[in-house]
Parts: sequence; structure tokens; C-alpha cells
Amino acid sequence: MKAVGISRYGDASVLERWEIAVPEPGPGEVLVEVRFAGVNFMDVHTRQGKYATSTTYPVRLPVTLGMEGAGIVVGRGDGVEEFALGERVAWCLSWGSYAQYQVVPATRLARVPEELGLDMAAASLFQACTAHYLVHDVAHLGPGSTCLVHAASGAIGQLLIQMAIGRGSRVVATTSSATKAALARSLGAEAVFDYGEGRFADDVLAATGGRGVDVTFDAVGVSTLRASMRATRTRGLLVNYGAVAGPVHDLDPLELGEAGSLFFTRPRLADYIATGEEMRRRGAEVFDGIVRGEWRVQISAACTLDDVDQAMADLEGRRQIGKTVVTI
Repeated sequence: MKAVGISRYGDASVLERWEIAVPEPGPGEVLVEVRFAGVNFMDVHTRQGKYATSTTYPVRLPVTLGMEGAGIVVGRGDGVEEFALGERVAWCLSWGSYAQYQVVPATRLARVPEELGLDMAAASLFQACTAHYLVHDVAHLGPGSTCLVHAASGAIGQLLIQMAIGRGSRVVATTSSATKAALARSLGAEAVFDYGEGRFADDVLAATGGRGVDVTFDAVGVSTLRASMRATRTRGLLVNYGAVAGPVHDLDPLELGEAGSLFFTRPRLADYIATGEEMRRRGAEVFDGIVRGEWRVQISAACTLDDVDQAMADLEGRRQIGKTVVTI
């Protein structure tokens, strides 16, 4: 079968195209014929080696890239009873979807309803589950709350806006261009500011009467985190769930006290889909919301395994609004 992966870390030039055998599912695993895969920043980070020593995401070389996808169950290992042959499924945080077939732990699978296309399932599961746990389980947003969403035009940012508003929260946001700001406003963000080398904090304070927001969702990292502290109210919550601009290596906990006794967390999705039951439940909830039209997910581009390297480069260079899917 065809597959795209890496045997060393680096830039886009390290991607390799392989012809390898179709894998066999082991105990607790399912063999899926992959129909679509998503292109995600985690694929870029995998290629760069950011998970080389991770225990949460133990991805080791060589590895077939692609950590989210959707397809049809064509084989089952011992002990798998939850999924039948021919069933439509999607998954995330299981590497290997840049291939024609993938073995996936059954605990990482969610059923795809008939009303939802497999392309949309592949494009939405990771981002929707991430936004879902951040809004519901970490921030506990509700009526009367306020939140700041950074990178609001990104796939997760768009869903954070929609889910937060659905919980009754007031949303302000940041983006890097007028086009991206218009998108955030169309999704319901009340006010959208430019990052402005941290000057967004003054804008957020002005928009909240000097109080600051209850919760800040920051996936940018080093260039925004300290200004995010200033934009968050006393005893508010700062959620750092990514670092697309680079990680912060010098954060002193005392800074959180000086910023108003802030609560700070760096969660990961793996801990919020830790069991098969939790994966299936969260997947069902996000797919149901998309089918009902409660949350919109934008597929803005498609590619094949032959040009997935360009799709990853476009994502890495932030030249893509919305999600790119790989047609297998």
C-alpha cells in the first residue's frame, strides 16, 4: 500500500513516500481502509520532532504521518466487539492515516453517523473534540462568562467561538489579518483584535470595562502568553493548549500571582479521551452537533498523498484558513 512518513526529523524535505505491506490488527485493534485524512499542526510537529520524547504522544521513528482520519472497518483483532466490519469510523491521536490502510486502537475510534460525510468526519473530529473538552471540561463556560480566543480563524479557534457562544459565553478574539477577523466575526465573536505585539491586551481590557476575560484560550505560545495574562481577570483561567509560535521556556509561577492569582493549565486531548467509552461519547456529541448545524467546520482544500507535503507547508506557513483533507 502507499504511505507517507518520515525516518528522520526536519523540514518538509524529510517526507518519504513508501510502498509497504498492509498491516495486521493485533488484540484490541481495528484495521481501517482509510478514505480521508486530516492535515493538522500535529503532523508538522511530528515531522519536526516535537514528540520525540513525549510520553503523552509516544510517536517514534520511523512513523507514517497523519494522526486523524476516517474510513471503513475491514478487519478486527482479538477482543474487539464495539465495531463491526463495514462500519464507518473516524479517529484521532493515532498516527498512520497518510496511508491506504491503518491499524487503529479500538479505544481511539468514534462512529460516524450516516448523515455525515467521511471527509467531514476526518476534518472535524480532532479539532471538535479539542474545542469540546476545552469549553466543557476545562473552562466550564456558561451564561454570563467571557472568553478570549486566540488564532480565531484556525480550525480549533472557529469551533471554540461557536461552542462558547452556544454555552452562553461572550467571545472576543484575536487574528492576524482583516480577512481572518471577518471570519471570526461571522461566527459570532463580539470583537476581534490584531495581536499587535501584545497590544491586544489593552483592547480586551477596554472591551471588558477593565476587568479582563474569565478564560483565555491561547494556542499561540511565546508571542502571546504574557499579554494573555494581562487580558485575563483576577483569579481567571489561562488555558495554553498549543504553541504554534514557539514554546515558553522561562515562565516563573510567581508571574501568575503578579497577574492576579491566575489559574494556568496546559491540557492535552489524550487525557480527555482516555478510554474508549469517553472517545465514543465525545465523538458522538461533536458529530451530532455538526449534523444538526450547531457547529460549522470549513473544509477549504483537498489534496492527495502525492501533494500532502505542500498542504503541510501551507498550514505551517499559515496560508490556509479552514481544514485541508487528504483524499486517499
